[in-house]
Amino acid sequence: QVQLVESGGGLVQPGGSLRLSCTASGSTFRDSLTVAKWYRQAPGKEREFVASVIGGTTSYADSVKGRFTISKDNNMRTVYLQMNSLKVEDTAVYSCSLRRPGDEFWGQGTQVTVSS
Repeated sequence: QVQLVESGGGLVQPGGSLRLSCTASGSTFRDSLTVAKWYRQAPGKEREFVASVIGGTTSYADSVKGRFTISKDNNMRTVYLQMNSLKVEDTAVYSCSLRRPGDEFWGQGTQVTVSS
């Protein structure tokens, strides 16, 4: 079965940086047909879209444009989210998803806390 595991979260001060990783195992993914996304969810709030990549095309939520960068390994086994200039409001559990024709998979999430 497919398993996604996120890592790289932690506690960081405002203005700091973190790099999240999402690693897939148990199956193969074609870059051209696989959409990788990052979402985040804070307590009491709905899950919100953060960033996505398919092929060479990336997309970002307005709230993170210019600060976050999504990237991937060529084999799509690992997807990254580089987060710079972090703000307190970025605090959330960040989860990755991989979607291919016919199915979608999610990781367990990694906690990002931005606090002074």
